[in-house]
Amino acid sequence: MAHEGTAIIISPLISLMKDQVDALQAQGIAATYINSSLSASEQKTRLADIEAGRYKFVYAAPERFESGRFMAAIKQIPIALVAFDEAHCISEWGHDFRPSYRSIIPNLQQLPNIPVTTALTATATSDVIADIQTLLQIDSEHVIKTGFERDNLAFHIVKGKNKPTYVQSFLTEHPEESGIIYTATRKQADTLKDQLEKRGFSVAKYHAGLTEDERKQAQAAFIHDDKTIMIATNAFGMGIDKPDVRFIIHYAMPMTIEAYYQEAGRAGRDGDHSDCILLFSPQDVQLQKFLIEQSVLDDEKKQHEYQKLQAMINYCHTQGCLTDYILDYFHDEVSGGKNCGRCSNCRQLQERVDITEEAQMILSCVKRMDERFGISMTAKVLKGSRDNRIRQFGLTKLSTFGILSAYTEKAIAERIQFLVAERLLATRDGKYPTLQLNQYSVDVLTGKHPVFMYTAPIPEREQADYQEDLFASLRNLRRTMADEQGVPPYVLFNDATLKEISRYLPETKEAMLTIKGVGDKKYEQYGEAFLEAVQAWLKTHPDVKKPVRVTSHQPSPPKQEKQADERPSHVISYTMFQSGKSIQEIALIRDMTSQTVESHLFKAFKDGHPIAWEIFFNTDAEAAILTARHNTDEPKLKPLKEMLSDTYDYTTIKAVLVKNGFM
Repeated sequence: MAHEGTAIIISPLISLMKDQVDALQAQGIAATYINSSLSASEQKTRLADIEAGRYKFVYAAPERFESGRFMAAIKQIPIALVAFDEAHCISEWGHDFRPSYRSIIPNLQQLPNIPVTTALTATATSDVIADIQTLLQIDSEHVIKTGFERDNLAFHIVKGKNKPTYVQSFLTEHPEESGIIYTATRKQADTLKDQLEKRGFSVAKYHAGLTEDERKQAQAAFIHDDKTIMIATNAFGMGIDKPDVRFIIHYAMPMTIEAYYQEAGRAGRDGDHSDCILLFSPQDVQLQKFLIEQSVLDDEKKQHEYQKLQAMINYCHTQGCLTDYILDYFHDEVSGGKNCGRCSNCRQLQERVDITEEAQMILSCVKRMDERFGISMTAKVLKGSRDNRIRQFGLTKLSTFGILSAYTEKAIAERIQFLVAERLLATRDGKYPTLQLNQYSVDVLTGKHPVFMYTAPIPEREQADYQEDLFASLRNLRRTMADEQGVPPYVLFNDATLKEISRYLPETKEAMLTIKGVGDKKYEQYGEAFLEAVQAWLKTHPDVKKPVRVTSHQPSPPKQEKQADERPSHVISYTMFQSGKSIQEIALIRDMTSQTVESHLFKAFKDGHPIAWEIFFNTDAEAAILTARHNTDEPKLKPLKEMLSDTYDYTTIKAVLVKNGFM
């Protein structure tokens, strides 16, 4: 915003563009997007507006840069910056490499005078950073690392649990909380969705096997809080900027730390505490190895993927701080090197078990097997398996054969994986990594290094420090207002803001403006309705004591050059409308969106002020909309709009409903 000209944001997903443009427009910032979801006429209109310099931000999909019309349009305007969002998609070493993203670069070189080129990503290893630097010609002194740590996220590893049962228990413990459950396959997503739906949970599903319309409907239901839980494969999520996701559950282990942290990072974007839980089973490893082998990667890149898979496996078996493990993986020097105090390992919510003796037996067996075999064969020898391969290699003669026969092979393999994760045992990389001793192994064998393991329970829900019934009421109000405006609920206020309102219970405009997330602009657009809700709640709860604020957040100082108008905001808009100004003119003068002005006019009507409805609709339109409402099973705004298709816009539909007392 500090530079003159237009910012061009290159975004890999259509959903990301729409959400971000909606949020910018709600703040009164001129923004648009160009992608394949628009009709030819819509694209033509927007390109003309871009050439006229009417936008501060333009979001574009990678393929737009292959369009001569789009390139011609942006050549006509001064460019403030070009930004690659989700920049790891550029790098062939990234976990979500997209060749179409990389092919933009030659076309960008055709644009004159790009003052700033920026690449933004939350998950980039050293290899990915180096690749991006080379492609975009970014010097090392211009690489900024703000740190990978998200200090409101608590990471958990769960092993040895029945996954469907665990998920059902967790959801029961965390009712009404929004979350995403990632599955490894479409079949897993379908099965889990059916199981949870039968038990009364509010769930949607999203994967590549669904039609485009089905995926759009599922995504919209989740974003607009019509569905609380999304069950999805990794096809869902990048660019989904829903701030109040309280948990991410991985139903199976992802292939890489980068992919895991990218997906887990979709939780808690409003800054509130959120849980990231990985449900691990040994079968997950075999599935990921199968996917690597079935890929079209050359041998070098497959070897690279196996290295990253081993790091992911180690994460699932470490007993150290989970957050620090991730930060160390990304070579994070800003926030790494300390225990987080939040993850399941740090909090030691588990039962602590001394396995030093078992560890010594395992390491001794690896040595006697000449460090030539992997985890599975070693576990079989320790168990005393009669597998043909054990006999063929003469391993039944070893003194360690059957020494851990009281354990299952699965339990033995888990302990071996744990030793690898703790670097008490090493592996050679590859599809079938073999085990090797190291110096730490010697320390365990000689008794210098004791070894402990833990098991984890379901994370408990944090105790609320706000009025939960008021918070629920404010969320319902937010959802109703968001539906009326056709935007996601978080565009109005996110959950963190609603919780702070429910905590400090503001009764005046001045008090409301001290709430984090409520500025002059947001209050002008939405604040009065929420203030009235708090005031109504306080009347029914007269004995509630307000907590003392300890934050230094203060409202923005009033603009001195304007005389304060003490009338309610909706009355001001209504008066301007009655004087002959159009909705668009009022929006421009008052620096707010047209949807907000419409809401003001409809609120004025509800307060008893007359409106000339013929400005909004004729008798035929009114009859058609009322008929459609009568015939729909779900008389909400969005289903009604879908039934009426493109014949009538949201404004016309809302106007008819307001006039007839349905809104």
